[in-house]
Amino acid sequence: MAVTIKDVAALAGVSPSTVSRTCKDHPSISRETKERVRWAMDKLGYEPNFQASNLASQNSRAIGVILPPSEKEVYENSFYLEVIRGICQFCNPRQFIAPIITGRDDDEILQTIKTMSRSGQVDGFILLYSRQQDPVADYLHSEGLLYVLVGKAYQNQNQTIYIDNDNLLAGQEATGYLISLGHRKIAYLGTDSRLLFSADRKAGYQAALAKAGLPIRPEYCIELSSASYDDAHALCSLLAGEDRPTAILVSDDILALALERICLEAGLSIPEDLSILSFNNSLFARLTSPQLTSMDVNSFQLGIEAASQMINHIENPNLMATKIIVPHFLLERDSCRRL
Repeated sequence: MAVTIKDVAALAGVSPSTVSRTCKDHPSISRETKERVRWAMDKLGYEPNFQASNLASQNSRAIGVILPPSEKEVYENSFYLEVIRGICQFCNPRQFIAPIITGRDDDEILQTIKTMSRSGQVDGFILLYSRQQDPVADYLHSEGLLYVLVGKAYQNQNQTIYIDNDNLLAGQEATGYLISLGHRKIAYLGTDSRLLFSADRKAGYQAALAKAGLPIRPEYCIELSSASYDDAHALCSLLAGEDRPTAILVSDDILALALERICLEAGLSIPEDLSILSFNNSLFARLTSPQLTSMDVNSFQLGIEAASQMINHIENPNLMATKIIVPHFLLERDSCRRL
C-alpha cells in the first residue's frame, strides 16, 4: 500500500499541510520541523508530489480561489463576486494574489489544482462552496493541501478550516418571520440539497414549522438544480393549485427571480397573492419590483474571514483548524405582507 502524506504527518507529529509546505521548503516552517518531517519521509520511503528542488527558491504568496464547476450559472451569481471582493480586499495590502480556478466540471478543476499545487504556484486554496461527496474537497484533504472552505464541512470537520453562516438558524428565523406575519401555508424553494447551505436552510424551515405546530407538507418543499430553473413544473403546479401557499421561503435570490417570473406568468401578484422571502441580499434582491425581503449572509465578510484564516495558517502552519460563523440579518422590504 502506497505511503501517503497523512502517514508522514502522523509519524512526524505534524499536520499534512506542514508536510506539504516542507516539501516546498516554505520559509514559515522551522528548521527543526523540516528535519523531523524529512526524517519521517525517509523512514517511510515517501515520494512527494512536489518537485522540491524547483520550489525551494519560490515564495508564491498566492491563494487559489476555487469556484464551483459550471458552464455559466455560477458566473451569474453575485454571491461569489462579493466573496471574492472580500478575499481580494484582505489579500491585496498583504501582497497576496488570488487567482481564480474554475471549469466546466470537477475533472477540469482538479487538473488545474494539481498543476498549480505541484508547480508551487500557490500557498493554499479557498473553496467557495460546500457539497456532499465533493471530489475537489476530497483531493485537497487527501493530499494534505492547505485550504479554507466557505461553507460547512461535509466530512473531516475537525481537520477542515471553514467559514460559514448558521444556515439552519437563518432558515428558522426567516420562516419564523413569515409565521409572525400570519402565514400558515409556507412553502420552501431550494437548490440541490447536496449543497449544504440549501440543506441546512431547508432543515431550519422545517424546524420552525414544527415549533409553531404547523404541518410539514412534502408537496410544499421543492428543490431545483440550477440547470432546471426553466423546468419548474412542480412549482407551477403548486402555485396553480387550490391549496397554494401564501408565502415561499427561497434559498437564493436568483431562484427568487425565477419564482417572480413564474408568478407573473401565472397572474399572481407579489406580495398580495404570494409573499417571498429570499437569501443573500444580492443586487438582484434590490433591483426587482417589488424589492425582495432577504436574509443577508454577509458575503463580503465571508470572503474577508476566509482570506484572513488562510494567511494566518500560511504564516502559522501548526495552528489547529478554525471554524468561524459569520452572522446574518434580515432586511425587510416589499415582497412580504401581513395576512
